[in-house]
Amino acid sequence: MGGIAFSYHLRSLFVRRSATLLTVLGIGATVAVVAGVLALQQGFERLYTEAGREDLAVFLRPGATGEGDSVFSRDRGRRLINTVPEIAVGSDGQPQASMELYLAVRLRRVSTGGETNVPIRGVQPGTFTIRAGEISLLEGRQFNPGQDELIVGRSLVGRIRGCELGGTLVLNTTPFVVVGIFESEGPSGSEIWGDLDRILECLERTGPSRVLAQLKPGSDLAGISARLKNDKVVPAQVMSEKESLSSQTEMLSATLRFLGAFLGVIMGIAAVFTATTTMLAALADRTHEIGILLASGFRPVGVALGFLFESLVLGLLGGLAGCLMVWPINGIETGTTNFQTFTEVAFGFRVTPMVLLVSILFALVLGLLGGGLPAWRAAHLSPVNALGRR
Repeated sequence: MGGIAFSYHLRSLFVRRSATLLTVLGIGATVAVVAGVLALQQGFERLYTEAGREDLAVFLRPGATGEGDSVFSRDRGRRLINTVPEIAVGSDGQPQASMELYLAVRLRRVSTGGETNVPIRGVQPGTFTIRAGEISLLEGRQFNPGQDELIVGRSLVGRIRGCELGGTLVLNTTPFVVVGIFESEGPSGSEIWGDLDRILECLERTGPSRVLAQLKPGSDLAGISARLKNDKVVPAQVMSEKESLSSQTEMLSATLRFLGAFLGVIMGIAAVFTATTTMLAALADRTHEIGILLASGFRPVGVALGFLFESLVLGLLGGLAGCLMVWPINGIETGTTNFQTFTEVAFGFRVTPMVLLVSILFALVLGLLGGGLPAWRAAHLSPVNALGRR
């Protein structure tokens, strides 16, 4: 700082505490908005990425972008299950694999009465064997295979009509009874599950969307993928469940990041102007002091760095204020449409360390930009002219 004590600059901020508080709140509000959008993006992305498993293989139709546009016959699904040697075998001697159907159905929200796409999944008993420990039944019981019964994810209860224990959901023209409520850490918590055969028949589908399989330890997933890509009998696109789920976050995550950046730029401009105005006012009030400092031998660069230090302190305080503002939303659940599957998914805001770090750095940049012009002017003051002003 060219010999100027830090305490001098901190005391200056305290003396002008009204302007300092206004600047800190302005930067804090900007940071809170950006951090809120990032927390939303983190909540959505982590819902998918934290739930995926590397030891589960997902088999899709070649060329499919996801299970929503993948379909193949039941015969092909059975061939995959019975002919891929890397699929683990259970204690009963049967492959640990299951065919599943994934579709979106239009259901009404409880709050607005409007319709939204809700994911429904037809599963076989093998799904619950593979998912042992991941799916917990909170209320009711498991659906019976071959019956018009459903279990629904906890996050749908109270949000979607009919998704309560004992409720009725009409799929096409067939009424299904909700017999259980289940909980899952991943996106399955926003799904409706039923028997594969009944769902296929009621929704008039010819076959499943995917095969989910437990792999033997040490299996080469890349090798399986390369082998089945151009297989003449059972061609399939193969990926791990973690990779499959991560691919479903790309569009919405990119949209939320863009929204956060856009809001940051727009609101950041106003915050920078606020910081600049505060520092220019400080420059006007302290022109005589700066003249004394320059005349006493302090270098102009030290004066400039002093003003930049003050603006960085403003930015840091604003960043901390913004983090405090956004912290209460951590864990609050919300729902939005996943652009990859065009279905609604529920998740919670996640104020992660990354969100806090980005917020603080963003606030420091705002403070630095706000103090640039005042620092330059302070460094270029003439000591003679500055001493002549009171």
